[in-house]
Amino acid sequence: MSSANVPRLRDLVAIDVHVHLATAAWLVDSMGPYQASVERYFGARLEPKSLEAMADEYRQARVHGILLAWDAETFTHRPPLRNEVVAEIAARFPDCFTGFGSVDPNRPDAVRRLREVKALGLKGLKLHPTLQGFDPAEDRFEPYFATAAELGLPLIVHSGTSGVGARQPGGQGLILDYCRPIKLDRWAAAYPGLKILLAHVGWPWHLEALAMALHKTNVYIDISGWKYKYLPPEVLREMRTRLVEQFCFGTDYPMFDLKAQLEGFRDLDLPAAVAERVLKTNAATLLGWEEALSA
Repeated sequence: MSSANVPRLRDLVAIDVHVHLATAAWLVDSMGPYQASVERYFGARLEPKSLEAMADEYRQARVHGILLAWDAETFTHRPPLRNEVVAEIAARFPDCFTGFGSVDPNRPDAVRRLREVKALGLKGLKLHPTLQGFDPAEDRFEPYFATAAELGLPLIVHSGTSGVGARQPGGQGLILDYCRPIKLDRWAAAYPGLKILLAHVGWPWHLEALAMALHKTNVYIDISGWKYKYLPPEVLREMRTRLVEQFCFGTDYPMFDLKAQLEGFRDLDLPAAVAERVLKTNAATLLGWEEALSA
């Protein structure tokens, strides 16, 4: 993102680090047979929206969203939400969205595709080990993480359980263990310049996520995928104190309503300095938006 397109933090209420595309391209095409389990898990009917409707929600709320591409084709056999599409959306709505790419690590040309993500102007990568069907701790994925570090692409990694496949026989074949936060620890140690954001606080392994963030300053945690009043007490305690600089606001939109999540965050009644850090300052640091931080 050029300096002209980096949002000014003082103009924003928040940066939402975890936004999915609410159009049929992701909800119907990419998710397909998994959508029903997600709706039951979150108790919400997910009706596709237009890009314009999404952008209006974020613009009116004065929130800048990190919009995530999706590539889990090898395991799910579902069409990806292509990086080119997300890059086009971010370019069309630069005041509302910044794009993160997605590259299935199981692809034989995954490293080449990572370089294409950078060339498209996308600012990071989204990984979902359970849906992508890979164990991130395996040695064979080291070139993938090494390349992400080389390119300066921060990672948003789904961690913990998943609404996808929930309450289904066999969880629709999805393996939760792949999303244990600690599986990313070896890469956070090997590449200290690689910023890793553990999504959804990693529950039920949230203590692993907290331990990693306490140990390594390049590990962040997002609070997306929760009604915040139900966050584990250990998470709320560390967010207020020792890890105040490593927590990021996120919604998991469209599974959660943006306006309702902002209200739920306010209801936590955090000290103003803590709230500002979690809502936007930490995300700006994660994204390398030095211009926004100094403006």
